[in-house]
Order: sequence, then C-alpha cells, then structure tokens
Amino acid sequence: MDVLSDVLRAVRLNGAIFFDNYVQAPFVGGSPHTATIADRVMPGAEHVIGFHALLQGSCWAVLTQDPEDGTRLNAGDIVIFPKGDGNIMSSAPGMHAEPNLDMYVRPTDQHLPFIFHHQGAGAEDCHFVCGYFGCDARPFNPLLESLPRLFHAQMSDASQSWLGNLLHFAAEESELGGAGSETMLAKVAEVIFVEVIRKHIARLPEDSRGWLSALRDRHIGQAMRLIHGQPKRQWTLETLAHEIGLSRSVFADRFTHYVGLSPMQYLARWRMQIAARRLEIPGTSIAQVAAEVGYESEAAFNRSFKKYAGYAARSMAQGAYS
Repeated sequence: MDVLSDVLRAVRLNGAIFFDNYVQAPFVGGSPHTATIADRVMPGAEHVIGFHALLQGSCWAVLTQDPEDGTRLNAGDIVIFPKGDGNIMSSAPGMHAEPNLDMYVRPTDQHLPFIFHHQGAGAEDCHFVCGYFGCDARPFNPLLESLPRLFHAQMSDASQSWLGNLLHFAAEESELGGAGSETMLAKVAEVIFVEVIRKHIARLPEDSRGWLSALRDRHIGQAMRLIHGQPKRQWTLETLAHEIGLSRSVFADRFTHYVGLSPMQYLARWRMQIAARRLEIPGTSIAQVAAEVGYESEAAFNRSFKKYAGYAARSMAQGAYS
C-alpha cells in the first residue's frame, strides 16, 4: 500500500493551472488568501492550496503576512502554500502588491490559463505558472496537517524537463483553444504536487517529526501501510506491534512521537475519512459504511463519526452537515 497515494485519493486532490505569466523585471504580483476566492477557482473544494512553478528566470516568493521572510526561487523551483495564505511574487525582495480579486474567476468564454505579459526595464525574462489544488480538510487530512505554511522544492532535471514541456504544451493548446487542454493542465498540476511532496520528504532532517517523517520510518511506515491497506481489520495495539516486530510500548511511543496521535486514534480518524467519502454515494446506508470500515455496531460507528468528524453521519448521508 502506497500511503501517500491512498491519502491523496481519499482527500480528493485535484488541480488547476490558472495563470501563465511572462514577465521582465521589475514586476510584483499579489495573490489573495484562497479562502476568499475558493468558490471561484476550485468550486466545490473544501480547502484550496495555492502554488507557483517557475520555469525560467528567478524571483522571490513571500507570505503576505510575513513580508520580511522571502524565499528566492530559481528555474525549476515550485513553491506551495498549503494553508492557503496570501502571497507575493516579485522580481526583488521587499516589494508589495494588493491582489486584484477580479482576476480570479473561471472563464466561460475562453480556456485556462489566463496568459499575461509584462514588459519591464530589465533584461531577464521570467516565466512562471500559478494555480491551485483543491482537497478535503475534514474529517481527516493528515498530509495537510503536516505541511508548513510555505515550502518549496526544486524539480529534478528529468522532472523539470518533462513537466516543463507539458506545461508549455498545455499553455499553447489553451491559447489556441485546444480541446482538453484544461484537463491536461489539471493533471500536470497534480503531478507537480506529488513531485514536490516527494522532494520535501527526501529533504526532511533525520530527527524530524510529523506524518511525512513517519512515512519513511521503517517501523511506523510499515504500520501505516497496514492500517491503510486493511482499514476494516480489527486492529489492536498488540496486533499492529506484533506485525511490525516491536513491543507494544515501544511501538505506541514511536508512533505517537512521529504522528502526534496514538495508533488507535490514527486508525479511527482514517476510517472516518474513508466513511465520509462513502456516505456521499447515493443509496449507501450508514450500516453498510460502518461495516466497510470495521464497525460491527452502527451505534458505535455513529458515535465515532460524530467524535472525529464533528458532525453526524446521518447528516452526511443526507448531503448536509449538522
């Protein structure tokens, strides 16, 4: 079981590339917090994440709320804002711009992305694309909870080449009105997200904690693969510890050290994420979903769902939170 892929499927990650920017210095552009534009750029998404991918040149990225702590980006760098924070892209540090909210709308008479050209006084060209990822935040998205407010990674030379070519090709198709170009761009955006997460995991310090660090730990990573591979199995602390070859106490301490939850808490929350998606399927009964995620009692499932999801399973099945 590939735990990261399992989570991305369960939280329904999807992407869109909105802007294709060709600029010369000096330039500066501000992006709003995604909460203010979520219904315009990713309709139906519970949580929206912004990103920028730099294909040529160099520039600076900074959180609007923390303008003194900028990150320099070079060709091949991708910067992601998992919490949806407002941010600024500029040719030099210390520049500021207010976002133009009128730009953030899905067009009805043209294809994405919007293509912008800005001619500055500088000689260096800068080409970057900007877009969004939509995903679920509840009942449980362990990946989202584990990410910092801003992080960036550089694509490998191989990835930079084929991703860059795809982005260029898709943008050209959009400009020409090619059928299917927005779908292709969406899939490219999703690949970008996975690529950056993989790079981020590889660069984490050996002594780091968190869900992503847990994935690469030999014992805890194996435990998580067991949980995700067999979520309905009647796992106990003892059976999980036995499966991965650790004592009960060492396993419990190690799992909590990395993940921040006990193994049984993690199992319960993950089951609720699976259940929430199943409950959205018309005609699916609560009893059926309860059995699919390992509950023999519908009443016990309802209590657990309410505890971890924060709303009743019945209201979820009826299509409205309560």
